[in-house]
Amino acid sequence: MRTRWLPVVALAVLAPVCAEYVWGYDDSTGHPCELVGNLVVFTPLYGCPALLIRELARRRGLGWPGIVLLAAAFGVVEAGLVDQSMFSRDYRDIPYWHQMADPTYVAPIGLSIFLAVSFVANHVLASMVGPIAVVEGLAGRRGQDPWLGRAMVVAVTLIYAGASALVLRDLLTTEDDHASAGQLVGAGVAAVLLVAGALRCGRRVPTRVVGRAPSPWLVAPAAYAVATGSQLLPPSPLGTDVLIAVYAGSAALVWWVSRRPGWSSRHVAALAAGWLTSFAAFAFGTEPIGHVTHADKLGHNVALLLLMAAVGSLAVVRARGRSVAG
Repeated sequence: MRTRWLPVVALAVLAPVCAEYVWGYDDSTGHPCELVGNLVVFTPLYGCPALLIRELARRRGLGWPGIVLLAAAFGVVEAGLVDQSMFSRDYRDIPYWHQMADPTYVAPIGLSIFLAVSFVANHVLASMVGPIAVVEGLAGRRGQDPWLGRAMVVAVTLIYAGASALVLRDLLTTEDDHASAGQLVGAGVAAVLLVAGALRCGRRVPTRVVGRAPSPWLVAPAAYAVATGSQLLPPSPLGTDVLIAVYAGSAALVWWVSRRPGWSSRHVAALAAGWLTSFAAFAFGTEPIGHVTHADKLGHNVALLLLMAAVGSLAVVRARGRSVAG
């Protein structure tokens, strides 16, 4: 099998853009040349695992539940094992880090529940599932076909492993706050369980429920509204509980609605377009680290908001109406 280069390149670029650039939090915000240059690092870290997750799911028929669980496993690996931000109380000298971590910090296990939930969820929604759904929509009739040849699967795996090792090495040499052995084991076990759960997906055909699926153009604003509301929740114990309830309730609602006749790839693309556009809009309130002028930040936010809205809308238009129930 030959590699289908156009969708592969699109996903390899869109994944890091959604994972890092949409939020506008770094000192590279508003500097196009630096943002393009940083793709040398971010594409292996985000684009490669997005390609691998999608390829495994499509080859083995795991469906979207499988993709979501694999994306969650990636989130645990990335935030728990690679950059270890999930366990940090002072990451990269970000001034507002303590405000996010401390209210739900559980000292015996050294974990902030808010950071764990938000980091894994954001990796699922922004780093993996969102870009995969959008690019599959853009790919049209080839959206759910395998895209990587065998040689490319091996190459992408090695590139991702090498990039992760470099990030881990940089963390160990530049940061003082490292995860303990117990924390690393816990994160590793959680990731393995998520992968095992993903591999069991796709074995059952979901039963249909009564009623028609809503229009994709109604799904997108609904996803936008829910994503915006979740980002407004504070990192307090109550806010974290509500955040977990919102994610669980939204997942259950999508699962139920997706079993209705008429639910298709267009609805999936619309979901992703809604929440990615919400993330880009919410980023206008983000305070970047380092020195970033107001003009640079505003230009960055506007460009990313327009990009998310445009590619999301185009994905909904181009996505084939093939049923993807469940």
